[in-house]
Amino acid sequence: MTERPSLVRDASRRPEREQQPLPPARFAYDRQTWKEIAHLLANLPLALLGFTYVAVVLFTGAMLTLTVIGFPLLAAGLVGARQLGKMERARARALLNVEVAEPSPLPLRGGRDGFFPQLWQALKDPVGWRTILYDFIRLPWGILTFVIALTSLFVLWPVLPFIARGLTNADRAMVRGLLSPSDELERRIAELESDRGVVVDTAAADLRRIERDLHDGAQARLVNLAMGLGLAKEKLLEDPDTAASMVEEAHGEVKLALQELRDLARGIHPAVLTDRGLDAALSAVSSRCTVPVKVTVDLLARPVAAIEGIAYFTVSELLQNISKHSAAKSASVDVWRSDDRLLIQVWDDGRGGASMEGGTGMRGLADRLNAVDGLFVIDSPPGGPTTVTAELPWRDRTPGQG
Repeated sequence: MTERPSLVRDASRRPEREQQPLPPARFAYDRQTWKEIAHLLANLPLALLGFTYVAVVLFTGAMLTLTVIGFPLLAAGLVGARQLGKMERARARALLNVEVAEPSPLPLRGGRDGFFPQLWQALKDPVGWRTILYDFIRLPWGILTFVIALTSLFVLWPVLPFIARGLTNADRAMVRGLLSPSDELERRIAELESDRGVVVDTAAADLRRIERDLHDGAQARLVNLAMGLGLAKEKLLEDPDTAASMVEEAHGEVKLALQELRDLARGIHPAVLTDRGLDAALSAVSSRCTVPVKVTVDLLARPVAAIEGIAYFTVSELLQNISKHSAAKSASVDVWRSDDRLLIQVWDDGRGGASMEGGTGMRGLADRLNAVDGLFVIDSPPGGPTTVTAELPWRDRTPGQG
């Protein structure tokens, strides 16, 4: 493969709406100037509302933290402060032409995490605390801007557009500085909260699969083996030939049980992956594919075991799909490193039409990669060919990891 694509990591993020530049301030009163004046006049009543909320709710909650109800009251006050911040952002958008994105919602999971974890989540909410700081410092500023705007309407009205622009620029700076979300941090928090649930669900599903395979396969075979050996023991003295035949049959059952256990262990984590790395492990799994597969692994070092295991099982699942559904005549697997990312590309010349909605397999692979900050992209037009590109974070192995 001569050219290896690189995935765009921010493709799924919604860009913010472009902000229109403000018209220049001038002596004539235009629509934007009247909006700015209205904003300055509204500063005082809204600042009083915010300061009163902070003083009554949060100061009371802080003083009652020595009692049982103090911390819940403080947490409820921080959740309510988010609504005040939302109102101020809406006012800034309407009157100041400031586009401020809404922060990520507080990750409360409907009681599933318990009362105390949710209480702690609300108490350490940075959005709520920044809104509290905003409402706290706004009272003197609201009084100042209200007095200046009201006085200038009667005394300094010829230059009021310039005064309003200067004061509202300070308002814009406060809104952006205190009420804007810390985009990258809060996005990562939201993603990690979601990914934690995916990881837990995936681990639970894997445990159920292992339990089912053990119960239906090796365990059932070992039970039959124990019963067979018990019958052979009873016939050992009275009918040695029959007992010998039953022991021979039990020996065959032991071999089958061992094979099933080896297959199960290989499904959990193949020994060849631990001992020899991705190149050998992917060559082994591709040899079991019903379609001829060309494997190319261009890695000078091995990533950490967790990333290596996810890469292996991703390719293994994709090759199983090729065997079952693609009707392909040939396929290829390419693995390489690009900076701090591990890239995987699986291609086949089959019938195409693969998608995330086609079943739980592709969606499960995407969820598993997303849980470790990876990406999963399918390009499979009807009629083929199909190209699946996966991207994983690269982390070097520490000494002693093998």
